[in-house]
Amino acid sequence: MSEVTEEIMVVNALGMHARPAAALVQTTLRFESDVHIHFRGNTVNGKSIMGLLTLGAARGSRLSITCTGPDAEEAMSAVRQMFASGFGED
Repeated sequence: MSEVTEEIMVVNALGMHARPAAALVQTTLRFESDVHIHFRGNTVNGKSIMGLLTLGAARGSRLSITCTGPDAEEAMSAVRQMFASGFGED
């Protein structure tokens, strides 16, 4: 089983609000791997919209993301791409 961890910055102007959280969940659900997001001492499931919303991650926040499972590399690539694109908001 593979595990990948990266630090990713929130670049969209409004941070991790409902629309980007929903888009991220839709993306992570495509993968078998577990996705966990760590921010300010909290860890949430990247496949849970409520968990993502509780992070309160504003623009400029640095999140540590860990993907664990058989398709961890592909999951991380998709997550990285979502954040880099600003979730299509900018």
